[in-house]
Amino acid sequence: MNTNIDASDLKTILHSKRANIYYLSQCRVMQKDGRILYLTEGKRQNLYWNIPIANTTVILLGNGTSITQAAVRMLASAGVMIGFCGSGATPLFAGSEIEWLSPQSEYRPTEYVQGWLSFWFQEEKRLLAAKEFQESRCKFIESVWAHDRDLSEYGFYADDYEVTAALQTFRSGIKQAENVTSLLVSEAKFTKSIYRYAAEHTEQNGFVRQHDANDKANRFLNHGNYLAYGLGAVTLWVLGIPHGFAVMHGKTRRGALVFDVADLIKDAIVLPWSFVSAMEERDEQLFRQLCIQKFTEHHVLDFMFNEVKKVSQLFGKTGDAK
Repeated sequence: MNTNIDASDLKTILHSKRANIYYLSQCRVMQKDGRILYLTEGKRQNLYWNIPIANTTVILLGNGTSITQAAVRMLASAGVMIGFCGSGATPLFAGSEIEWLSPQSEYRPTEYVQGWLSFWFQEEKRLLAAKEFQESRCKFIESVWAHDRDLSEYGFYADDYEVTAALQTFRSGIKQAENVTSLLVSEAKFTKSIYRYAAEHTEQNGFVRQHDANDKANRFLNHGNYLAYGLGAVTLWVLGIPHGFAVMHGKTRRGALVFDVADLIKDAIVLPWSFVSAMEERDEQLFRQLCIQKFTEHHVLDFMFNEVKKVSQLFGKTGDAK
């Protein structure tokens, strides 16, 4: 009986259903016998580890890594986003698509980028799209914090007074915002309120958000945010929307739409678990595994895809996109 399976017989897993994100350091990524492997070199032996690319969305290559041309070709055929970064998965360095090495494909859908561009050049419609994203961000926080039992064990509840008050104030700011600048101000105040709530519930009073700080909470926030950016980049690539057409961030940053999309889920998942992991003195690997587990548990990619699709069609289709 022939048990061999041809590559053409394998079913592609939808990006919104994929579970794996990899951060690799001090290794070599290569293609070997039709598989993607990464090689770690030891004093006595070299070890090969398999990467299941059909179920992978993003690979972040940290310090001391290299990748072969054959591996990039195979990863591109599987639709895996590649990013080169520093230690701890931050910061991202330059790539061919803003900050990411995107798989090359001319057969992605066109209806979403057409819908996006149909409103993007009108400032008032960009503002409405940004407001839609922020309202969805609030709903996702409420949903995740209301249903995540692990978070509730650390005292994070969607119906706590501090959380409901912050959300109410933010929603009022969203409705009243007359331009993106005022919306960004409301967003900044909301984020500070959530930071304060998380710090108080994890015994880290006096926390100040600083991207270049060396305390664990700030480092984990940086690390987790870049995982979220990877998922945002995957979402936009699959839907065929260029990263430069941001609705909220990005006056001077070409890839800012990635930030807009990542903001949908950062406060709900990355923020609380960064503080919890800092309190528990976890290392970066455990924190990263926890984030990826929660991304899967709360169907983050499904949520991102649905929200970007919804906003792209918010003002009606531009015509037949077949």
